[in-house]
Amino acid sequence: MSKRDGVCLVGLLRNLNLAVSVVLLGYAWSAIAQTQPQEPIYSRLNTFGVFGAYSGDSSHMVLGYAQNRKLLNIGVVYGRRLKQGSIVNWQYNAEFLPVALESDPVTHTVVDQQTPTPEVFVSDFRQSAACVASSESYSDTLPNGVTYSGTVATTCKRMWTVGEAFSPIGFQWNFLPRHRLQPVVIGHGGYIYSTQAIPIDFAGSFNFTFDLGAGVEYYRWNSRSVRVDYRYHHISNHETADANPGIDNGVFQVTYAFGR
Repeated sequence: MSKRDGVCLVGLLRNLNLAVSVVLLGYAWSAIAQTQPQEPIYSRLNTFGVFGAYSGDSSHMVLGYAQNRKLLNIGVVYGRRLKQGSIVNWQYNAEFLPVALESDPVTHTVVDQQTPTPEVFVSDFRQSAACVASSESYSDTLPNGVTYSGTVATTCKRMWTVGEAFSPIGFQWNFLPRHRLQPVVIGHGGYIYSTQAIPIDFAGSFNFTFDLGAGVEYYRWNSRSVRVDYRYHHISNHETADANPGIDNGVFQVTYAFGR
């Protein structure tokens, strides 16, 4: 073997050694990557929870026309995971509200008649528009010559109506399920039954409901989480009563959930 051939052989061995080192390093890196655990998925097959929800006002947001109505709800929730993915977790969601309170503004009117005879007339009335307090005097003379005069004073108060509600049709989408803090889209359809007609006297005591909203859910552990969301909430009797002004509320809800 010549000296030149020996140099070539040494160079070839060096290149071969480098190639083998690169291959072995690649296999080692792949093995390390395979042994590293993936980020856990924060999701439950069955979810139970309790919640409280409140709205301090109503207005014509989309469908309803009754103004200045309040809602206070306390209930329980059940969810069942339907589809789990790396981007979104899709769940069935149902809510039962054994305590569903609705508050209406009441126009309290006192007519203090002075002539022709002193009398006082008192009435309470719920209407779609918000109550406005006022006070004024009146004097009307009829064709027979009799004059009716006095004062009319209107004040505003509230009346809470007790009911219960159930929303058996519902869904919940949790995005980014590998993160503890997950954006949420949620919606329901159901009914509310109250002890008297809402939101006015000639509306119905049985009303249909639906809501649609968004929020966030924070998983402290996989089996425990807290969800905060804001929803558009609508109540309507669907023209099954003499009047149907409907109620649109923006509702804040906080839910404590658990399960596996």
